[in-house]
Amino acid sequence: MSVISARNLSKTYRVFRKKEGFLAALRGLFFREYKLVEAVIDVSFDIEPGEIVAFLGPNGAGKTTTLKMLSGLIYPTRGQAVVLGHVPWERADAFRRRFSLVMGQKNQLWWDLPALDSFHLHREIYSIPKPQFEQTVADLTDLFGVKDLVRQPVRELSLGERMKMELIAALLHQPELLLLDEPTIGLDVVAQATIQRCLREYNRTRGVTMLLTSHYMRDVEALCSRVLIINHGRLIYDGPLSGIVEQFGRTKIIKLRFADGVPAELARFGEVQNGQGPVADLRVDRQRVSEVLGAILDRFTVLDMSVQDPPLDQVIARVFQEGAQAVPAEGDVEMPQPDGSESDEEFNGNRLRT
Repeated sequence: MSVISARNLSKTYRVFRKKEGFLAALRGLFFREYKLVEAVIDVSFDIEPGEIVAFLGPNGAGKTTTLKMLSGLIYPTRGQAVVLGHVPWERADAFRRRFSLVMGQKNQLWWDLPALDSFHLHREIYSIPKPQFEQTVADLTDLFGVKDLVRQPVRELSLGERMKMELIAALLHQPELLLLDEPTIGLDVVAQATIQRCLREYNRTRGVTMLLTSHYMRDVEALCSRVLIINHGRLIYDGPLSGIVEQFGRTKIIKLRFADGVPAELARFGEVQNGQGPVADLRVDRQRVSEVLGAILDRFTVLDMSVQDPPLDQVIARVFQEGAQAVPAEGDVEMPQPDGSESDEEFNGNRLRT
């Protein structure tokens, strides 16, 4: 049975259109104009137990909205989802005890208190038996390397240390599903690598399912073998990480080392990149690799060469850029703050609690 099963999941916001000028603003008090913004459009996918799946997309693509629907924070406009055997927006207590939502830009720990005090609050919220709680705290603080920091006020911790504490708080009740929204945002390379290692180890030992959004491709490459790509609310790719370059990569990188320096006429064959001394990278259409290589070998003395796919982050950036150009400005999908008419659909707080 799938941990997450989403079918045609959609979310449309009704957004107030405020016009410029005093008279227009005054008129807007009595005759309000709205536009419909489709944040998520007919998204369907399944995630199996134990998977770590990346959920990628540019800002405003609908990633966070989808996570909020899957966690029950907001209602969908249409479509259905079953998460851990429950309909998320019914917000059953049994469901809320089985998952965690961690948002890198939201805090769930008390700022002026030691993290351990917040952990004890979570123990009461989730009714965790004391022996289990103490063992879990010991295991997680050891895994994340913060055993000596749990009694230090959260405001005195570094950003990376706070993020580790946030993850520990989310894992205290041993959830079966972990929804991660930008967990390494703003962290340095060392802190990112530490959190990646800890999440990978926790998945290996506990089998917890993870759905991860991130703008850092290092996170994706380190943790995920499967990727979902969403752009302007629509799911445009669902498959292995290795298949992204095959499906969306239109070019190859030919790395060349010449005997007598990089020839000036090399630009005739493609886009020259990183041309220094006798070495150059040449970006060419993937359909022309054989033709270009043959022409170069006929004309120049080449000491060494290799053909590689472009870096994954460049391919992803091109997908996002082309998607943005294909959609008219009026239809751009953003993450607006809904007005009062949507307030009955929102559930304040970044994690559901009992």
